[in-house]
Amino acid sequence: MENQKKQLAETLAGVLENITADEIGKLIETPPDSSMGDFAFPCFKLAALYRKAPQKIAEETAEKLQGTEGYSEIRNVNAYVNFFMDRAATSSSVISEAIEKGENYGNSDLGANRPVIVEFSSPNIAKPFHIGHLRSTVIGNSMAKIYKALGYDVIRINHLGDYGTQFGKMIVAYRRWGNEEEVRSEPIKTLLKYYVRFHDEAEKDPSLEDEARATFTKLERGEKEEVELWQWFREESLKEFSYVYDMLGIEFDSYAGESFYSDKMDRVVDMMQEKGLLKESEGAMIVDLEEYGMPPALIRKSDGSTLYITRDIAAAIYRKETYDFYRNIYVVASQQNLHFKQWFKIIELMGFDWADQCVHVPFGMVSLEDGTMSTRHGKVVFLLDVLNKAVEKTREIIAEKNVPAEDLDQTAHDVGVGAVMFQELSNNMIKDYTFSWDKVLNFDGETGPYVQYTHARCASVIRKAGEDADAILTGQVKPDLSLTGSDVVYELVKAIGRFPSVVREAGERYEPSLITRHITDVAELFNKFYHDEYILVEDREERLARIAIVIATKLTLKNGLALLGVSAPDRM
Repeated sequence: MENQKKQLAETLAGVLENITADEIGKLIETPPDSSMGDFAFPCFKLAALYRKAPQKIAEETAEKLQGTEGYSEIRNVNAYVNFFMDRAATSSSVISEAIEKGENYGNSDLGANRPVIVEFSSPNIAKPFHIGHLRSTVIGNSMAKIYKALGYDVIRINHLGDYGTQFGKMIVAYRRWGNEEEVRSEPIKTLLKYYVRFHDEAEKDPSLEDEARATFTKLERGEKEEVELWQWFREESLKEFSYVYDMLGIEFDSYAGESFYSDKMDRVVDMMQEKGLLKESEGAMIVDLEEYGMPPALIRKSDGSTLYITRDIAAAIYRKETYDFYRNIYVVASQQNLHFKQWFKIIELMGFDWADQCVHVPFGMVSLEDGTMSTRHGKVVFLLDVLNKAVEKTREIIAEKNVPAEDLDQTAHDVGVGAVMFQELSNNMIKDYTFSWDKVLNFDGETGPYVQYTHARCASVIRKAGEDADAILTGQVKPDLSLTGSDVVYELVKAIGRFPSVVREAGERYEPSLITRHITDVAELFNKFYHDEYILVEDREERLARIAIVIATKLTLKNGLALLGVSAPDRM
């Protein structure tokens, strides 16, 4: 309905003075009840402009627009002008556009190929890829897909946590209690075991913490033994991470982690020094942010080692110089809000006018039913275990229901993994939530499998339609959409028509759940249509119109699922 809204704004601009079509477009609303029309224009903000009561402005505007082509009715209700679109014209416009654009339906050229960086996932090397990492991974993947669909040149970065004092701890633990063969056989679980033991032992012997810090300092200085162990841990971890990314169907353009910037931080510290930002505090170097309502930012420790914030500033400068980004988006948990506010402010104080192009997209935290996750204490749920269990449950359901599947393994994978991803993207991402096996493995209700099944149902109808569907898809026939005038069908048409604007809004608000909820609504409306009205009717003209609706629905669901990173099987 984006085109219809734009046309309406231009129509209103033709009868209203001193207000542009763009300004009008921002005021147009979609009524919550279809009995109030397809669009509503509130006149409250025009009262001061025209020195008239909003209701009077609405009355006069409605009167001027009577008989306007493309509208079955225009009427004012209090301070609103309500517009009822011509159903046949609207249906024809929406469904034709969806079919003609096909897999590109919902896409736009808004981005004009400007570069947008999306940093997401970013697990810590030598630690488990657990359920807590799923949020950043699937939200960031979806954001990258949405921005690509909006016409931006997207660079997907996995900023690996492959540096810091934790590696000093890991090296110390391995030297004291490690075994090479054990690490090679099960890298992540073994390294996690060492990490947990380090913290257990450090509680009894605090000198281990000093040893770990000294070891990391050696790593930063490039000492051979420490570097070789660190590289080995990194390589083994990446092998294991690749299994998870393969299952999720996620790829990256860069795995440049924190270590990549280790030789770029002296320059950053020098730049801060030149700007007069650094102060000495107990032998360490800080930036005082008190006047901006924030605690001081520690830039360099007293032993000369650096911190996350130093590396993040170095990374941002490198990315701007390398990619000249339009947006630099960080999909990172909300517990890091202060960290991002601090270094965004430091970037600004350093004189970089692109500081406001850096955007932190926060999300809520994940906890377990029996408490908070803790890598230090080995209290985690491995993401690979979650995905494998979801696939196995799907396989069992397919077997129980004797559902025919051309490729059982692929269908079980697509539906099981899709269920996990869809659930993560279903709710507003800023909310915290508690991980529950029962919830993750529940495929009933408004879930990914429900939307996937609706897509497969559309595909089944299209297969049965045979040559008629082919004729529509190839443009040989143009169905008369005035023949599908029921309320149920028109609500479905409007939902399909809103899809492109939902994609745009999801990008503007950094909120993939808008797409998740919208395609769920489309699926529900289609299933009502499917159950209430026969689709492959005898009358060919009416049958063609109904098949066109099915094709447009299938495309909308498939394209929406794709923006979430979820597969859309044709058979389920």
